[in-house]
Amino acid sequence: MLPGELPDAPTPDPGRARRLGRTLRLAHPRRRGTPRRRRRPGRHHRVRGARGGAVSTPAAARPSVPAGEPRTLVVKVGGSLVSDKRTDDHLDAAAVRAYAALVADLVRTFPGRTVFVAGGGALGHGAVRGLDAADGFAALGLTRATFAVKWAWTAAFREAGIRALPLQVTAMCADQPSGAVADLTVVRRLLAEGVLPVLSGDCILTADGGLRIHGSDHVPGMLVDGSLAPVRIVTLTDVPGILTGTGPGGPVLPWVDPDDPSSAHALVWETAPWDTSDAMRGKVDALAAHARRGAECVITRGDRASASLHHLFAPMDQWPADVPHTLISRTRPAALSRTSSAPSPTGGAGATGADGTAPSPPPSDPRFTSARS
Repeated sequence: MLPGELPDAPTPDPGRARRLGRTLRLAHPRRRGTPRRRRRPGRHHRVRGARGGAVSTPAAARPSVPAGEPRTLVVKVGGSLVSDKRTDDHLDAAAVRAYAALVADLVRTFPGRTVFVAGGGALGHGAVRGLDAADGFAALGLTRATFAVKWAWTAAFREAGIRALPLQVTAMCADQPSGAVADLTVVRRLLAEGVLPVLSGDCILTADGGLRIHGSDHVPGMLVDGSLAPVRIVTLTDVPGILTGTGPGGPVLPWVDPDDPSSAHALVWETAPWDTSDAMRGKVDALAAHARRGAECVITRGDRASASLHHLFAPMDQWPADVPHTLISRTRPAALSRTSSAPSPTGGAGATGADGTAPSPPPSDPRFTSARS
């Protein structure tokens, strides 16, 4: 054999292979007629259904959550909190990092129960101004713009020490005759693995093969699914709720019936000309639609300097008194149900019972701290 040459491979011996296999079988004999043991699925073994798709966990097998708490919390940080929507490309990196740290704390404290939705802000609004109505694919630029937004948030979540994955709504959702329909297989898997799904507004495929805008206020609706229920959608924005006065810090409407949102429509301010999402009116209509499907929806002010967002998981009657908000839900708040007359807006005199005294607040839960404590 010359230097550098490899030795010839030995000639296969079929008889030896058969004898070796017989020896191995005799070393572990199995009584005739004994059924073979089925391999139990391990951590990385997928249980498949009749058609090959992964079988979802039955509802009865999922761990229960305390009464009044959501199983799944969808947190949407509005674009107005991290960008100047009057421009086409502004994104405040420091604000993104601050809110990402608050959401990361939620994920660590309540693992597998949070989904994040990023408002498009300046980049999202800039991508859809002046679209050509004759071009069925004119909204395609929104996919690029909002992925840039999702990537900024994902990087901030990673910096805050949690695993996060940006998901493209265009690839998960499409219009059907019944409306927009989404496949949540990946979302459910990410939650089961303790990973934060990061979503945003996008464009989705229409029934006629074109693209239409699916704004970030509408995205949480794809998560109102039985396997994730009960679902609470909290929209953090630059106002404390649906304002009943003329100032941005005034009292807010405490509750909106999603089957009759006229009380909210009468109060929303006129949409600014640079806003492409119909501002608060569009937000109310989107959240009312989600609430009619069973979600509990909240509009409240975001504060990047908050000590915590743990109260977002608390039953609504345990929310801190210093966090005004508007609830959009088919379930009327208990405090309002105990009033003898029409409730005053949050920030006013407050609700009173039949005897004229304010109802006693429920006992506090030590898991839920005030946002400003």
